[in-house]
Amino acid sequence: MPGLKIDAGEWIVVCDGAKALVLENTGDTKFPDLRTKEVYGQNDPKTHEIGTDAPGRSFQSVGTMRSAMEQTDWHEQEEQRFLAKLAARLDKAVLAGETKSLVVVAPPKSLGVLRREFSAHVREALKAEIDKDLVKMPIDQIARHLTH
Repeated sequence: MPGLKIDAGEWIVVCDGAKALVLENTGDTKFPDLRTKEVYGQNDPKTHEIGTDAPGRSFQSVGTMRSAMEQTDWHEQEEQRFLAKLAARLDKAVLAGETKSLVVVAPPKSLGVLRREFSAHVREALKAEIDKDLVKMPIDQIARHLTH
């Protein structure tokens, strides 16, 4: 979203399923100065550390047929849990008056999870949702991406 106007005190939340940066504009609309307010991350354990060894099997009620269960995607579950915690933190921030408005920048998949988790308060405070993966960029480049 080129040319985004970021107000003073506004939070920019840049995240994906494993990392989140909460930035605050300490400048003004004309000359934004994004500063890191909070950083969240999840360690990325190997699948065997977070899940069981093999999917189960189900048996048919009639006959001897068996079929395999679908493998659980443990990493996806961890990402959803991480994003749910982030959404809860944003809800607390909005309710406590830490920020009046938010801009959320995340890849489409993460944005979809966040949308499901956002409370009515956060939805009201949302100024923009931008579907880009900028979480690994330096803050000055994130600001440039959003404002130019």
